[in-house]
Amino acid sequence: MVKFLLIFLLIITSAFADKSKEFRYRKYVHVKKFYKSIAQDALELGSKYNIPPAAILAIAGVESGYGRGYVAKISGNILSLGTGKGEYELPPLYLPYVKKTNETIFLPQEISKYKKDSLVWKKRPKSLKKDYRDSSVAGTDKNLDFFHKYPDKYTKAKRACLKDFASKWISKKSNIPVFRASKVWLEKEILENGKDILFTASFNKNFIDSIGGKKRSFNYRKTWPIKVKAVMKNAGLVELMRDMKNQKSFDESW
Repeated sequence: MVKFLLIFLLIITSAFADKSKEFRYRKYVHVKKFYKSIAQDALELGSKYNIPPAAILAIAGVESGYGRGYVAKISGNILSLGTGKGEYELPPLYLPYVKKTNETIFLPQEISKYKKDSLVWKKRPKSLKKDYRDSSVAGTDKNLDFFHKYPDKYTKAKRACLKDFASKWISKKSNIPVFRASKVWLEKEILENGKDILFTASFNKNFIDSIGGKKRSFNYRKTWPIKVKAVMKNAGLVELMRDMKNQKSFDESW
């Protein structure tokens, strides 16, 4: 019996080691924490609106620094989405950054931990990004710790951001030709091949290429699609979404 248990543990340990080696970003705690917080929403919204969910996750990771960027933390905007008509925009902010790490901080309790000479205060420019905080504070420089105080609302804000991307940005009604063309292509491929194509690596890669790396796209830099696809591969996001689609939990798949 003991011998059997040892063999079983060896097999399990080996499996985890192989997965960690293949998906090398999974060793980082902050990467796991970020994706665990949005994976189910990305799966549901991607499936509903026919947007490859692994690509959504990869883009969110790149644009928000896995949720650690100050814009994402303050506004809930994990995809760097711009504002639409009647929406609130995160304004210019006067914030300190830590000299040693170059990290921007904004929580009063965090700022108070540092000596004055270890911080440099800087006027941050307009982010041009949508602010998902409640309307009572959205678009202002007040209550920057809003989502820190109300984590449940932060969860809802991140979902709202993912939904905006899947339903409004990548849409036939978009005023960006690249996004309209991408949506037409997505629907054509899904009509011909079925929804399972949403969970293939090649389809996710092609989607990323279709919306970035060119003028008037999600990000014009040619390096952007390369970076997003690298995150998707190294975090095993296609495999994660495929597993969760097949009723595995996040932790079981990760």
